[in-house]
Amino acid sequence: MSDASRVVAGIMLLTIVTIEFGGWFMTKIVRGQVPMTDFQKAFARAGHAHAGVLVTLGLVCQLLADATTLDGVADWVARLGVPAAAILMSGGFFASSAGKDVTQPNRFFAILWAGAACLAAGTITLGVGLLIA
Repeated sequence: MSDASRVVAGIMLLTIVTIEFGGWFMTKIVRGQVPMTDFQKAFARAGHAHAGVLVTLGLVCQLLADATTLDGVADWVARLGVPAAAILMSGGFFASSAGKDVTQPNRFFAILWAGAACLAAGTITLGVGLLIA
């Protein structure tokens, strides 16, 4: 495993504690202990799920990036695209549904789209890198 993959993977593993906290908070939401609209509950679920899945995918991407011959910016896009998407997409769900009695996304929904762009850039770059290696 390369030093870059080791460092990024280590940081990503440490973020799992925040995902665990989110899971605990989700149990409070589903038990009705946190007042939320149905829209907010759906976005809380989506934000939590995206965080967990994308961190897991990001860990896999670190190993795959080591199998490419990418360097420079392309290497870092392949390594950090999915982890950045984990932060931005989950954050977009949470931020765009924050507040009392919210029933539709606010302007922070744009963060979700920035995350989707990072996810696309990272996976496309890594996929092409693997094909040309």
